[in-house]
Amino acid sequence: MIWFDFGGVLSPPLEEIYMAFETKTGITPAQLKAAIKGVADEMGVPAMAPVETGLLTEPEWGRRMRRVLAERNPGIDLTRAELEAFGRQWFDGVVANPEMVRALRTLRDNGFRVGILSNNVAEWGPYWKAIIAPAGEVDCLIDSCEVGCRKPDPQIFDIAAKSADVAPEQCVLIDDVQENCAAARSAGWGAVHFQDDAQVLRELHGLTGLAGLTR
Repeated sequence: MIWFDFGGVLSPPLEEIYMAFETKTGITPAQLKAAIKGVADEMGVPAMAPVETGLLTEPEWGRRMRRVLAERNPGIDLTRAELEAFGRQWFDGVVANPEMVRALRTLRDNGFRVGILSNNVAEWGPYWKAIIAPAGEVDCLIDSCEVGCRKPDPQIFDIAAKSADVAPEQCVLIDDVQENCAAARSAGWGAVHFQDDAQVLRELHGLTGLAGLTR
């Protein structure tokens, strides 16, 4: 079973989305990343964990983000930022990565089971799921906010395999975060570290033998 990450794999590269967010709001990627880390540090958890595991609602997280941004960047203009409804603004205009959508569909059409294993936020579901709609149905979708843990926590890989009723050694994760790939391998999975479309397609071709995955 081939599991696709959403952010940075089925979506465009995250840096592109950060830059688009700056165009929308005026908040630079560095400022935004520092605020995300600042909110998480206050809670003693990894960046994005407050909302990806449901510790905070999106509006509460957004209010904390607004405070941290203002504290760390005196005079910053936050009037264009819809931080309390972050997902709506973050995903506005984002479209799926067509090569990874094609790969998912090719795998499924050739008899491979496919899934999505994503660290994501409850309130963002309508936006990111609409983005990946062109990929069609998947056999299993595991969302961190629904299961209460996130990659690279070993528990999420166990949850995913059991939910799909497959053995760990039958699972392969495609993820753009090296730490997540290492955690998957430690859980008995295979892993493909996403660096670019062509590299992932080559590795998937090697794993599956499907000619339709090559460009």
